Amino acid sequence: MSSALPDDAAPEAAVAKPMPEILAERRRKKGIAGFVRRHPTIAIGLAVLGLMVCVAVLAPYLGTTDPAELSPARRMRIPSMGEWFGTDALGRDLYSRVLYGTRVSLTVGFSVAFLASIVGLSVGLVSAMVRWTDGIIMRVVDGMMSIPSILLAIALMALTSGSLRNVVLAVTIAEIPRVTRLVRGVVLSIRNQPYVEAAVACGTRMPKIILRHIVPNALAPIIVQATYICASAMLVEAVLSFIGAGVPPSTPSWGNIMAEGRSFWQVKPHIIAFPAAFLSLTVLAVNLVGDGLRDALDPRAVDRI
Repeated sequence: MSSALPDDAAPEAAVAKPMPEILAERRRKKGIAGFVRRHPTIAIGLAVLGLMVCVAVLAPYLGTTDPAELSPARRMRIPSMGEWFGTDALGRDLYSRVLYGTRVSLTVGFSVAFLASIVGLSVGLVSAMVRWTDGIIMRVVDGMMSIPSILLAIALMALTSGSLRNVVLAVTIAEIPRVTRLVRGVVLSIRNQPYVEAAVACGTRMPKIILRHIVPNALAPIIVQATYICASAMLVEAVLSFIGAGVPPSTPSWGNIMAEGRSFWQVKPHIIAFPAAFLSLTVLAVNLVGDGLRDALDPRAVDRI
């Protein structure tokens, strides 16, 4: 009796890997190094974003002077060893003010992303699961989305006083419709899946179906959307502060710093350049994380080991 393999099994046996090599390959794909190789975009974005968070937390220790300290004798100085980013028109140290501005932007970005995601998830679930509310909620959402988010935030800020809390609330209200529409569409598609229909046929209560089947499967697109909302919120906050409708001028924020330096742009461009660079770098980092998560959470991705 011949022990040769069949013709159709020979190629498969030739390319088969020994089990130790398979296990070693899987170990290489685990850990921090493996994560960086598989998702370099997320790794770079998280590294830059983590650096910005450290700057915001350690601003009192990294700053050289009080960001609100006035020194007319040192006004409009260019960057040097004594003043790393130079000084503004009132003699305030730009380096310290830019560091403290990181706190404002990250606070607004993270807070708006969290609040808009939670409220949008709740409203979207109600709209998708309770049929008689769908038309009412969607018409309100359509009306809010017909207004650009920045204009809606400006209108809301015009009705209140300038403060960090009001900025967060105004930007959150402007971003909720985006999350609501996304959640509604995702939940409507999940609701018709066989495993949900099987749970309903087995007599599972609707709250349990929502918590065990619908919400977990809807989290991936919501998380990706939250990263883009975070980046958008930081830009909107900077615009609001730049036009004087955001946080008070006494609060060091990147928008306020750029607004105060726009009159001196041609002679002292560093007043705007440094906060603009920090804002651009932070928004880029958040967008990189969002793009990486979108690819990593895509169920159609090939490499899922």
